[in-house]
Amino acid sequence: MSKLEQILVLDPPTDLRFKGPFTDVVTANLKLKNPSDRKVCFKVKTTAPRRYCVRPNSGIIDPGATLIISVMLQPFDYDPNEKSKHKFMVQTIFAPPGATDTEAMWKDVKPDDLMDSKLRCVFELPSENDKVNEMDSKSAPVLNSSKADGSVAAKAVDDSEMKKVLEECKRLQTEVSKLNDENRQLKDEGLRLRRFQRSEYVTSNSSSALGRESKAGSLPSLLVVIAAIFIGFFLGKFIL
Repeated sequence: MSKLEQILVLDPPTDLRFKGPFTDVVTANLKLKNPSDRKVCFKVKTTAPRRYCVRPNSGIIDPGATLIISVMLQPFDYDPNEKSKHKFMVQTIFAPPGATDTEAMWKDVKPDDLMDSKLRCVFELPSENDKVNEMDSKSAPVLNSSKADGSVAAKAVDDSEMKKVLEECKRLQTEVSKLNDENRQLKDEGLRLRRFQRSEYVTSNSSSALGRESKAGSLPSLLVVIAAIFIGFFLGKFIL
C-alpha cells in the first residue's frame, strides 16, 4: 500500500529560511492550510530540538482553516562555512469523528495513516541592500518620532508664549486700574481745593463788608457826641 500524500498545504513548502545576524532569536513562520472537509491533526518535529522553539508544535486544524506555526531559532555563533543539517517534519493524520484526546490518537495511529512533509533549514546573512532597507525602516519611526517631538515642542513653545502674553495683559490691566484710581484721586483733590479757595474768598469779602459797616455805624455816633459837647458848652455859656 502506497504512503498517503500530505493533505495539508505548507507555505513555504520545502525550506525554512532564517535571516541573521543570529545574535538574537530569529523567527520563521510556517503556514499550514487544511483544504479538506475533515479535521486534521498535526505534529511538528525537528532534528535539533534544543536549538528551536516551536509554537504551537501540535494541534488540530479544522476543515478549510489555516494555522501559522512560529519556529524560533535560538541565538548561536554562526559559521558561514558550516552547512545547516537541521530539518523539520510535519506529520499529520485525519482526526477520527468525535476524537478529543490527541495524545491517544498519536499513540494508536497506524503507520499507513500517517502523512508527512519534510523541510530543511537555511541560514542566510542579510545582504547590503537588506541592511540599508532595515536601517531605513528603523530610522523612519525615529524621524516620525522626531517630527512628533518637534510638533510637541512647538506647541509647548506656543503655549508658553501665550501664557506670557496673558500675564502681560493682566499686568497692564492692573497698571491701568491703578492709573484710573490715581486720576480720580487727583480730580477729587482738585475739586476740594477749588471749594476751599472759594469759601476763603467768600469769608474774606464778608469780613471786609462787616468792617465797612461798623465804620459807617460809628461815624454818626461820633457826630452826636461832638454835637452834644458843643450844645452843652453853649448852654453853659448862655446860663452864665
